[in-house]
Amino acid sequence: MQFLPRRAFAQKALALAFIAAAPGLHAQTQDSTDSATMAAPAAMFLEGVPAIPKALAERMAAYTEFRGHGFSGWHPTKAEMLVSHRAAGASTAQLFRLDTALGELKPVTQGPEPAGGGSYEPKAGRYIVFSRASGGNEVTQIYRQGFDGSAAVQITHTDERNAMNGWRKPQGEIVYTSVPIDRTAQGGSRAKVMTTFWAVNPEAKDPIAERRKIVELEGGGWGGSVSEDGKRMALSRYLSANESQLWVMDLEGENAGKPVQLLPKPGSDEPKAVYAGSFSRDGKSMFVATDRFGEFRELSVLDLKTQALKRITAHIPWDIGGGSLSADGKTLVIQANVDGRDEMHFLDTKTWKPKAAPKGLAAGSVGSSVFHPKLPLMVYSVNSSQGPSQIHVLDSKGKSQQWTQAAVPTSIDTRAFRDTEIIRWKSFDGLTISGLINRPPAKFTGKRPVLISIHGGPEGQATVGFLSRWQYYIQELGITLIQPNVRGSSGFGKTFLALDNGFKREDSVKDIGALLDWIKTQPDLDAERVIVAGGSYGGYMSLAVSTHYSDRIAGAVDIVGISHFVTFLNNTESYRRDLRRVEYGDERDPAMREFQERISPLTNAHKIKKPLFVIQGKNDPRVPYTEAEQIVAKVRELGTPVWYMRADNEGHGFAKKENSDYMNWAMVQFMSQTILK
Repeated sequence: MQFLPRRAFAQKALALAFIAAAPGLHAQTQDSTDSATMAAPAAMFLEGVPAIPKALAERMAAYTEFRGHGFSGWHPTKAEMLVSHRAAGASTAQLFRLDTALGELKPVTQGPEPAGGGSYEPKAGRYIVFSRASGGNEVTQIYRQGFDGSAAVQITHTDERNAMNGWRKPQGEIVYTSVPIDRTAQGGSRAKVMTTFWAVNPEAKDPIAERRKIVELEGGGWGGSVSEDGKRMALSRYLSANESQLWVMDLEGENAGKPVQLLPKPGSDEPKAVYAGSFSRDGKSMFVATDRFGEFRELSVLDLKTQALKRITAHIPWDIGGGSLSADGKTLVIQANVDGRDEMHFLDTKTWKPKAAPKGLAAGSVGSSVFHPKLPLMVYSVNSSQGPSQIHVLDSKGKSQQWTQAAVPTSIDTRAFRDTEIIRWKSFDGLTISGLINRPPAKFTGKRPVLISIHGGPEGQATVGFLSRWQYYIQELGITLIQPNVRGSSGFGKTFLALDNGFKREDSVKDIGALLDWIKTQPDLDAERVIVAGGSYGGYMSLAVSTHYSDRIAGAVDIVGISHFVTFLNNTESYRRDLRRVEYGDERDPAMREFQERISPLTNAHKIKKPLFVIQGKNDPRVPYTEAEQIVAKVRELGTPVWYMRADNEGHGFAKKENSDYMNWAMVQFMSQTILK
């Protein structure tokens, strides 16, 4: 079970004309480059980006081959699991079967696009269902895949964005949601967004024709989970990062398809809170994660008969993000986000008191922890500053065994990578802000250049984990990496989470200004050589820092970032628009629109005086590519150097290895011309 309130949108009405390059610049395909440089991927469009020397690509090669493993799902009866992994030489992550510790990974899915969300058929594990989108467009489709080598069968509608909610196990059906896609970047629009819940047997001859509509609900923030007997669903309605609702809905009988709101109680004056629920094994209660009792998301148990809500993790002063019941129902394992590092906690379900964790658990930040549905086994994955994610299995005797071995190039000793540290500084209003810092090895002396990498969301969080190819910047170039958790980040309480909403948007930018002040006081950091980078909302932050603190940075990297809030809200997919208005403000309100116009980086492009590198996926449904092209054109028109990279087969970030590699090579080139001169 997953207790984190699921943002039903993952993190283009007005179609802007294509913006031509400024005089003297041209799109570089680099197909005609000589043998000393790397050819750009076929789907990549480049402007102002210099050719990549092969020697650089060769130096970085080993750092692109860290390949860990992620847990996807247990077989219903056997000690076998689905694992997500990018195989050697592959471009994307696919799903594999694994049935023994450190055994052979048996391929299940294949293709040029990544596969995820794998789940076994719940009775005998005869096949799996999984999710996949195309070219980063996030129009996710659900597929059935057997183990006989046959092609995957699509079971959802192509023009809808689909999300798996769970199995009706006894009935052999899956329940999923669909939201029609507008393709707003191509001029589409939808005045009213509806989410439809469907049930279908994945083995149906015509799954789309034979699917059964359960209910159609207004809005794009709906998700849910199914009870063990397949007769009911727990629904979560996401309204914002600070507010959601918990509902229950019958799937059979005269009340089928009629949701009933549980929390907060309809008509009550309860304050806004977050709720996400999952049924207990017997269906008589729900596990509910909520922050109604305080700053952090606690786990509670809701008695469905009496409506009593019992707190069970008040002793853990951090957000609870997920949990799983043992096969015998006696133990609950939960994950707590402790200052950006996920930790496991065990509870006795009879008393709800903490249980001692087994000795010998692998050290690191926990990615998942899930009990087997029938066997006395629990899988958990961990990663750390010293290595990618690896999967371990805990048996009934408390013995932990490693099941996968992450691929780590023999030429790199990751054990020498320094641990991530937590730093704190005071912002403009006295608020304490924290972040993560990774320092280069001691062989690099003197004041070190700094890369500030800002997370997206904006309700995301910089968390402790393996940095993969970014370790090249630290280990080989001597760059210090800082990942700030500015106000508005999750993991630090609901008050902190809401501190950047609406008219308070630029307060988070000032947190970076205060970080620049802190850097100046550090004897090992060079305040004259700082670059800021970020993706999604972090891309906006990078642009905003460029307008506010251009004289204090050497350059900026904007990856799929917002350049103008009004055009962004107009052009993002309709299923996301109202959900984003709660965070960024409603542009239909004149006062808010004036504020958004005034603070947007595009409006303030004349203040960007340092080199800018803009990176974008053409198929991005969240932050449409037009956001990138308008800031590129404006800043270039004003005379500031701009590099532009657009991958026409990607969306909100790069998922294909060839594109990610080229982006990172170009990042090193950009840093060489800004903070490594």
